[in-house]
Parts: sequence; C-alpha cells; structure tokens
Amino acid sequence: MTKPVPDKAEVALEYPDKLYIGTFAHTARFDAHLDDSGISLSLHRPGSADMRKSVRMHFHYALFAEILRDLAKTVASLPADDVVHSAALRDAAEAFYLALKARVREGEADDEQVRLLHIME
Repeated sequence: MTKPVPDKAEVALEYPDKLYIGTFAHTARFDAHLDDSGISLSLHRPGSADMRKSVRMHFHYALFAEILRDLAKTVASLPADDVVHSAALRDAAEAFYLALKARVREGEADDEQVRLLHIME
C-alpha cells in the first residue's frame, strides 16, 4: 500500500556514460515492506508520461542490517539542535525494534506451544 511522501527523497543513478537524478516530494508516494528475503522500497511520482517516474530498491536483510549499523555510527553528524528529525528517527527506529522484538516473542511462544503439545502427548 503506497503512502504520501512526508518529506523529500532524491535518487541518483550513475553509469559511466549517464546520470539519472530523480526527486520525490509531497506529491509522490512510497511503499516500504519486508518480504521473504529483505527490505523492499518503492518511490512513485505520478503524472503525465514525461513527469511520471518510479524507483524500486531491494536490500537483503544482512545488507540492510549493516546499513542500519553504519547509520548508527554517523548519528553524531546530526545537528544537536535538530530535535524534530532526531525524534522522528528515534521513534521510527524504536517502532521497528519493538515490532521485531514482538515477532521474536511470537516465535518463542510458538516453540513453547510445540514443546507443551509434545509433553501433553
């Protein structure tokens, strides 16, 4: 399900002989979700044929985890007085962490239920 882009994204795709640059702002839409092998991100800008564009990216889980680690190492570069962006990033990271933690708990509960079923048999 796509949602409106709340801020702005810039994408550059560089080849030896070409450079493609795209900007996605408030009129654009995005989708982000997990699938079987990783993180899927899409940006879509609607409009006429000459204005419309899309970017799709897929990162396997190990690469995305490494990206998150690298981002964590550079948090100090965020201006100390940029409370709005710091809070938004912190809250989003916390929501992601809590969702993953709950998923692990579900898996633990499933394992525990299987053990109980075996014991009851």
